[in-house]
Amino acid sequence: DVYEFYNLGIGDPHPISAASKLGIGDMLDAVLELFDLEKIEEEEDDRPKIAIVGKPNAGKSSLINNLLGENRVIVSDVAGTTRDAIDTEIVYNGTEYVFIDTAGLRRKSKIKENIERYSIIRTVAAIERSDVVILMIDATEGVSEQDAKIAGIAHDRGRGLIIAVNKWDAIEKDNHTVKEYTKKVRDILSFVPYAEIIFISALTGQRTKKIFDLLETVIENHAMRIQTGVLNEILMEAVALQQPPSDKGKRLKLFYMTQVSTKPPTFVLFVNKKELMHFSYQRYIENRIRDTFGFMGTPIRIFIRERKEKE
Repeated sequence: DVYEFYNLGIGDPHPISAASKLGIGDMLDAVLELFDLEKIEEEEDDRPKIAIVGKPNAGKSSLINNLLGENRVIVSDVAGTTRDAIDTEIVYNGTEYVFIDTAGLRRKSKIKENIERYSIIRTVAAIERSDVVILMIDATEGVSEQDAKIAGIAHDRGRGLIIAVNKWDAIEKDNHTVKEYTKKVRDILSFVPYAEIIFISALTGQRTKKIFDLLETVIENHAMRIQTGVLNEILMEAVALQQPPSDKGKRLKLFYMTQVSTKPPTFVLFVNKKELMHFSYQRYIENRIRDTFGFMGTPIRIFIRERKEKE
């Protein structure tokens, strides 16, 4: 009888039935009452998070295994917050990286028609959690439509981007191969001209260690902040070199620019009339900023805002 447990003097008993699931909710409520939930705050995880994405068989698992094998400083393998994902923690040169691996998508789906849809959903979830995306491309197949979709998702989410052309050991090469292949990738993925490109073999380990050097650069650029005074010096030089566009006698005036956030670097440019800003001139301003600071591996955002001239 449950009342006999009161005589033990160790607090109120909570009768439950695991088989029929009776009383479990009340027991959990009693457990939660013992915690001061307002004081429980999730610790901010500031470790760089890297999503390794790409089509099935592009070499995602091989790259993870190679990075682990070369560095041998794995901290742990822990289940990711999204089902099926594995977070692999690797320390390299004193920095701890969290690699989000989306490998194994093909095996997880039993219905072939849903493989691509499920793969994209899993890829988006990994990209959402990441700071930098490593897009694995199969060198023997070239850039596919799905590769372009993934690059577009990374760009839209404002993530840093590294394109790893894998299976480079399987390509017949001459002195022009890297240059020609790079041009092909740039032409197809022209909407991410800032992306870093590296040619690797995840199977043999060719150039895989250089990925950490690229990650260090991209992470730094992704979080870069530029002082307002320096930005406006660049803006004045840009206007002096190329006059802003005009329409029906009204010329665009650029007042000033300021950076409002990072990851990705985001700027606000104040002008007299938003509709006078042509996309080509906005691209010109972005290119002037990139010419000065690089920002390789990361998108940058420029928002146009109106300001009255008398302000």
